[in-house]
Amino acid sequence: MKHCVIIGGGIIGLSTAYYLQKEGYKVTIIDKSNFSGGASYVNAGYITPSHIISLAAPGIITKGLKWMLDSTSPFYVKPRLDPDFLKWGWAFKRSANKRKMEQSIPIIKDINVFSRELYKEMKDSGDFDFHYEHKGLLMAYKDEKVGEEEWEVGQKAIALGLKVEHLTKKQVDELQPKANLDVKGGVYFHSDAHMTPDDFMKDMLAYLKSRGIEIIAEEEVRDITLTKNTISKVITDKQEIHADEVIMAAGSWTSLLSKKLGIKMLLQAGKGYRINVARETNITLPTILCEAKVAVTPMSGFTRFAGTMEIGGINHKINPVRVNAIANAGESYFSGLKITQEEKADAQCGLRPLTPDGLPYIGRSSNCKNLTIATGHAMMGWSMGPVTGKLITEIISEQKSSLDLTPYHPDRKF
Repeated sequence: MKHCVIIGGGIIGLSTAYYLQKEGYKVTIIDKSNFSGGASYVNAGYITPSHIISLAAPGIITKGLKWMLDSTSPFYVKPRLDPDFLKWGWAFKRSANKRKMEQSIPIIKDINVFSRELYKEMKDSGDFDFHYEHKGLLMAYKDEKVGEEEWEVGQKAIALGLKVEHLTKKQVDELQPKANLDVKGGVYFHSDAHMTPDDFMKDMLAYLKSRGIEIIAEEEVRDITLTKNTISKVITDKQEIHADEVIMAAGSWTSLLSKKLGIKMLLQAGKGYRINVARETNITLPTILCEAKVAVTPMSGFTRFAGTMEIGGINHKINPVRVNAIANAGESYFSGLKITQEEKADAQCGLRPLTPDGLPYIGRSSNCKNLTIATGHAMMGWSMGPVTGKLITEIISEQKSSLDLTPYHPDRKF
């Protein structure tokens, strides 16, 4: 029986373990955390066929330069003289054009729709009890011009077969009668679903343990033994582990680990924050506050406000200015809502791995025979968790791939 070692215990790593064990592989998951925090736990819980426009969209460079002067802006890049960051930034600039964006739209839509169906399969299997609702996603806007831009995206989605409506203020109020949304209108995507990430992660961990998956917490991978382009051992700060196959799903840390194998991967960490409000808010529908780029999700027992994209290296420092910006956005859009100091003080952050073109890295590395890479999902890591796990399993078991993997190849040029 082949032994698959997964480095990284977030949504991508656990989903990969889920599908590998179904194919009969022996699986070990290693993570330097205790499986209780990070991007897989603090995200908005969205499953997003609606998010068809990648982060590397035309005009984002201009917006980013403007937003750099505003500490409360939704997108912030901290300039630094780091070679990896500079190479990534140049590749990002080259990728942020209309042609590449248009090419990526159906690719992003298809992988998200497939992943949504896989989540549904898991839910219907009877093996899990996690929270899952398919209620759609409302893009709520205050500015008519922003509304027009969102509707342009909606029309692209309609052309791809998704159901989307452009709603008036009255229709928005009818969707959430007690939410008191102070907006001009909204674009409503029927395609999306949402979950409570903590519930799913705990559920999946329990399931994997019950199936004999070895879960190694609070161990850091220090080195990887490579002989004739093949990994033989993964070395942590506590032990050496034999591996027939290695899956690198360590999120923003993947590029650091890949260097140990001589693989230079363009990847940057994008920090996002969340605030939980564990009391009645009358918010019943997942809603993105367009101008503020803040996601609002009614979860199991609380409402989550999440947002910002802060590209400033790998760190977990909480910036209270950015936390306040999320809270202020929530209060601005939902009349009567007040987010307390205690709720803001409890804010957490997570790091989302960003590729230059907004598409994840999913595939075999040409530099290493038994290494498969699964990272770079940006803000759609939660949405793409199951599909990535299934695709990685198909690669390792040499099955026909459910999707064309060419756009996701980790060795692609930018």
